[in-house]
Amino acid sequence: MKAALADKGDFSMEGLCRSILERHRDTIRVRKPHIAVAKLARIIETILTLSNRQGFHATSLREISAASGVSMGGLYSYFDSKDTLLLMILGQVSAATTSVLENAPEDVAIDPVLHLRWLIETHVALTEAMLPWFVFAFLEAKSFPPAGRRAAVESEEATEAIFRGAIERGARQGCFSVEDPAFAAALLKPLLQDWYVKRAKWRRRGITADGYATRVQTFVEKALGARADHSPVAI
Repeated sequence: MKAALADKGDFSMEGLCRSILERHRDTIRVRKPHIAVAKLARIIETILTLSNRQGFHATSLREISAASGVSMGGLYSYFDSKDTLLLMILGQVSAATTSVLENAPEDVAIDPVLHLRWLIETHVALTEAMLPWFVFAFLEAKSFPPAGRRAAVESEEATEAIFRGAIERGARQGCFSVEDPAFAAALLKPLLQDWYVKRAKWRRRGITADGYATRVQTFVEKALGARADHSPVAI
């Protein structure tokens, strides 16, 4: 499963926070990169943990400060409000997802069936690597402020568009027999979300991330009427 993310980036907490720092360089006031990344990692790891326990909106900045060991003044060096912190996290989830899924290997991207398999496997691998981030984005979505809801919707639509593109090309080339690629792509997203939202259910059944990806590949290809000369294989 890790092979699916080879050369796609650094998905450690520090690596992801480094990306946030680069995108928000104009507003984050901590200038020494190694200090900025280390503190931001502590802040975000804290909010992801507290949100999972009690919800984002029930968590105050003072609680984040106390749990992370970063002073209130230190917090305000990174963001001016909890909503800004929320948008930083959502922005990183969206940026990582789009960056990874839009860069399939050339020898995979030319074949719509292989491309769709790669997208499914890679999406599962990415949610494994960024599990707390994806769980946060999914579970907190219902209580996001308007800007957060827009960001979440736009991120989901962008992911759907990538899957839709592979399905549409497959339909045009005769690889898939499907009348509504957009509808198929919209249904595929919840299948992928189920792995990280209800992973305990699948673990109880003895299904690993690799096993889940393969099962989704098989199910989706049958639903799309993939031609018989393709069968799911590890990429």
